[in-house]
Amino acid sequence: MKTLLYYFLCLVSLFFTSSCAINTNGGNGQPGKPGINGKKGEDGEKGKDGKDFHLISTGKKSNNHKKLTSKDNTLTIDTSLVRTHLYTLASDEMQGRATGTPGIEKAAQYIEGEFEKIGLKTFQNSETYRQNFVQQDIKMFNIIGVLEGKSKKDEFVVISAHYDHIGMKKSGEGDRIYNGANDDASGVVGVLTLAKYFAEHADNERSIVFVCFTAEEIGLVGSKYFGKQIDPKQYIAGINLEMIGKEPKTGPKTAWLTGFNRSNFGKIIQKNLQGSDYKVYPDPYKKFGLFFRSDNAPLARLGIPSHTFSTTQIDTDTDYHKVTDEAETLNVSVLSETIKAVWISTRSIINGKDTPTRVILDK
Repeated sequence: MKTLLYYFLCLVSLFFTSSCAINTNGGNGQPGKPGINGKKGEDGEKGKDGKDFHLISTGKKSNNHKKLTSKDNTLTIDTSLVRTHLYTLASDEMQGRATGTPGIEKAAQYIEGEFEKIGLKTFQNSETYRQNFVQQDIKMFNIIGVLEGKSKKDEFVVISAHYDHIGMKKSGEGDRIYNGANDDASGVVGVLTLAKYFAEHADNERSIVFVCFTAEEIGLVGSKYFGKQIDPKQYIAGINLEMIGKEPKTGPKTAWLTGFNRSNFGKIIQKNLQGSDYKVYPDPYKKFGLFFRSDNAPLARLGIPSHTFSTTQIDTDTDYHKVTDEAETLNVSVLSETIKAVWISTRSIINGKDTPTRVILDK
């Protein structure tokens, strides 16, 4: 009866307010809704998606954003939106998002649609969000949207992730699709979510270039091409998101950053997170050379302080480049918390208060 009364009051309040926020306080999850490919979603786990977040239901389309003032330093993550992005991009319908396939075309169209809802501009006066080029006899395209800055609009900060993956097995029985939920649908979810919230706050002094790179899995092709089209002197920082949907070995509400000692970018991030309950540590997997293995690398080679955030235990992850890298294996709270931490920790760079030192390559 109390539950019915609560929801009745929420309905009544809609006549007087624009939204009704429900604090998900870690109760038992409910059965998931049918996924994009018609499968039943997974059952929720106790407190998995709810801890420390609010689900917001405004009844408005996502392109009708409320503009927040620059004094509003809070951020509420809509975990239902995070989940929707994740389950869409990692669905079977995307067929593993291999470069040059119908699957990656579907992913590109989804990303373009979200950029349009948010109201991002195109890059370098392009007619569309696509940066088209041909490599290895394959038509490729990065998807790029721009949120123009104010007092420093000719200074740029890149927020990126790769939206391609490795496609499908050519033959065999059972599951043949490499869905790439963590690698790197999770990063693209971060790009889309951050674009939405930075647009809502509308206080970025520097311009933000949101890039979903293609062809990372076949040699960082998309980010290399992007790097050849820009003036590195105008680019202040690169914020790359790679595999951010699982809890790291450093524990809850933590992430790690590649190339930590190659600029003071990491120190700025740590400073901005002081007083929060989230921490970022240097990359614990130096023997894998991860700084040069993700899309931050082509920008870093131009001198741009470009680094990758990650949360995955890469040395023990059993789903990496396997058909088991499905949305159900990720923790939406970890993903949401990491996105929020990136937003908090990079705002001083995006707002022009901090400028990281140029990257050092010979360390």
